Amino acid sequence: MALRSEPTARQMRLATELRRLRDAAGLTAREAAALLEVSPPHVSQIESGLAGVSEQRLRRLVTLYSCSDHELIDALAAMATDRTRGWWEEYRQLLPTPFLDLAELEHHATFLREVQFLFVPGPLQTEDYARAVFSYRVPELSAGEIEVRVRHRMRRKTTLVGTPYEAIIHEAALRIMVGDRAASRVQLAALLERSEVEHVTVRVIPFRLEGFAGAASSMTYAGGAVPKLDTVVREGPHGTTFIDREDQLEAFRTLFHRLAAVSLDPEHSREFIHKLAKEL
Repeated sequence: MALRSEPTARQMRLATELRRLRDAAGLTAREAAALLEVSPPHVSQIESGLAGVSEQRLRRLVTLYSCSDHELIDALAAMATDRTRGWWEEYRQLLPTPFLDLAELEHHATFLREVQFLFVPGPLQTEDYARAVFSYRVPELSAGEIEVRVRHRMRRKTTLVGTPYEAIIHEAALRIMVGDRAASRVQLAALLERSEVEHVTVRVIPFRLEGFAGAASSMTYAGGAVPKLDTVVREGPHGTTFIDREDQLEAFRTLFHRLAAVSLDPEHSREFIHKLAKEL
């Protein structure tokens, strides 16, 4: 089977988890290869995401690694055998890989939590709002490139059909008029409409909150099939980072719950957004 030229973030996560299990077992890649009766380069290719692994071989591997977490094993087996080619594949030659990896992550998430301080979260954005965001990019994008990004962002809204979604948005993100006044008013109205959906929760952190120093806490937290397979995505000046180390995941879980605790509850958040919309 040909090696992959560009593994997806999901394929890399499977590879990473298999390497972690081997490390926890105290085995080298050469020792694991000998037990599995394959060449050492093949184990390295599996652990770098360049080669896939069958369910049978995966279960043999985790048995060799003395892993007894059956829920994790089943989740890894599901990842290994998953052949989903989602809507994001249409954009593979059109957009940078992180756009596709994020869409795939959201598709497979058991729940999604988002924290934003400067922008309305992507899955909650209107077309005009998203277009204004992409139009401000440096270096400047062409009109065609902007429209591809807008279409992709609008397709991400399908994530919110059935997947539990909770967004914490700072008042700053609601007040900054990314587009013109009319577009901002429409965006707030769309946010209010979406917040009424049963499995969607929107909370607001108001400016008036005292003692708040969490403005650097933006994140997308995607729940995995088991907590060990959760993922945090953070956007930075140098690109998108996918975080999956267990201690870091625990820190972000704690941070999200801390932010939720100081946010307005969903009902008062809707009242707050409605008031802002009337001010425009």
